[in-house]
Amino acid sequence: MVQDAHEAQQTITICSDSVGETAETVVRATIRQFNGHNVKMRRIGHIKHEDEIREIMEEVHREGGFVAYTLVQPELREMMKEEAIRLGVRAIDIMGPMMQAYIDTFDGAPSRKPGLMHELDDAYFRRVEAIEFAVKCDDGRDTTSMMKADIVLIGVSRTSKTPLSIFLAHKGYKVANFPLVPEVKLPKELFEFPGSRIVALTMNAEKLFKIRIERLKTLGLPFGSQYATMNRINEELEHAISIAKRLRCPVIDVTDKAIEETAGLIIEFLQA
Repeated sequence: MVQDAHEAQQTITICSDSVGETAETVVRATIRQFNGHNVKMRRIGHIKHEDEIREIMEEVHREGGFVAYTLVQPELREMMKEEAIRLGVRAIDIMGPMMQAYIDTFDGAPSRKPGLMHELDDAYFRRVEAIEFAVKCDDGRDTTSMMKADIVLIGVSRTSKTPLSIFLAHKGYKVANFPLVPEVKLPKELFEFPGSRIVALTMNAEKLFKIRIERLKTLGLPFGSQYATMNRINEELEHAISIAKRLRCPVIDVTDKAIEETAGLIIEFLQA
């Protein structure tokens, strides 16, 4: 049976003369807006020569899709534009228009050095330290280190505590997270930590039920598990809200929210 053209997987090729993380972030955000389940990304970094661009664009021309690129070297950007026109391949310049706007408005001159965003500066080492901290303090593993955190996330299972912790760590925040289970006693450190820097995560019960059912499938566990029953989920959510009230901390409903959106709200709470 021939696969429907609308269902065939499409490719977005990301090109950079550095690592390509900036372009990938933009592409990922775009894909989420379209529920792009059949779209995959291919990232090609550290491009140095014009011949590499010719080869990449020829391949995209044969296989389909389009290109998103961050090239700070003007000759590489120009080659990308020429090849896009020659082959009829759509190519999106992520950084070029922004750099040109800066030049036109502020009369500045770019350094033309790839990878400046990822140089080993103090901010880089803060991110590394924050990521190590998030891993160490994930899921209540090290409550004694909780007092060193910038943020503490609490919530029932499957409310995105771990991915949020890692995402915020990449922003340089030290994040600890603790699961809320009615039968598990809360650590004393949680009540010693400032409530303004604790964030409770909650979710619509039906949505959480679906997520937990999928989790059981992944783990190969029977569907009759108490973990994925509406009664248990409602009990846990009510318990979590009661804990948030005791701690006097903000509550965020993460239902249908992207990690980036929730992280933005958390940062706003911290900066308020």
